[in-house]
Amino acid sequence: MPRIAPAEAPYPPQIAASLERIMPAGVAPLVLFRTMARNPRVFEKMFAGGLLDKGTLSLRQRELVIDRTTARLGAEYEWGVHIAFFAEKVGLDAQQIAAIVHGPADAPCWSAEEQALLAAVDDLVEQRTLGEASWSTLSAHFDEAQILEVIALAGYYHTISFFCRALDLPLEAYGARFPSASPS
Repeated sequence: MPRIAPAEAPYPPQIAASLERIMPAGVAPLVLFRTMARNPRVFEKMFAGGLLDKGTLSLRQRELVIDRTTARLGAEYEWGVHIAFFAEKVGLDAQQIAAIVHGPADAPCWSAEEQALLAAVDDLVEQRTLGEASWSTLSAHFDEAQILEVIALAGYYHTISFFCRALDLPLEAYGARFPSASPS
């Protein structure tokens, strides 16, 4: 059971409108969203700061940053939702899905620019900054606007990971589960 019970329908009109706008047709609102709806101010602020719109990164690049951030922070709930909704759309195969959770940033299944993104996320999660090597590699592949988006995405999904873990949210039935670590 989550630590705060998710809100149930009928939702206040503003929350209902937001949920309808962000959820795919026919998919019930996420437990995360319904739990955040217990505080309409936090709910609205989180969605106002959302980064799921078209930005300076491609959909695949954005998902790699989100998936790596949530995996590194142990937020299986959010990672699983993103894998379920986006992995196929962005062409992540089983090897890459496992590598995003357990593999090094420079795993051979990633392109050089993808390795740069994953290394940047690793630095941000582990060191709360970008080391010189990661900065150099990232800036060789991405412009300033894209780098700012990488940092913002990692920070935003760090916060989302805090919600998922601190609230002890149950995994969505359709959400992916972290793969087992590959044997060494």
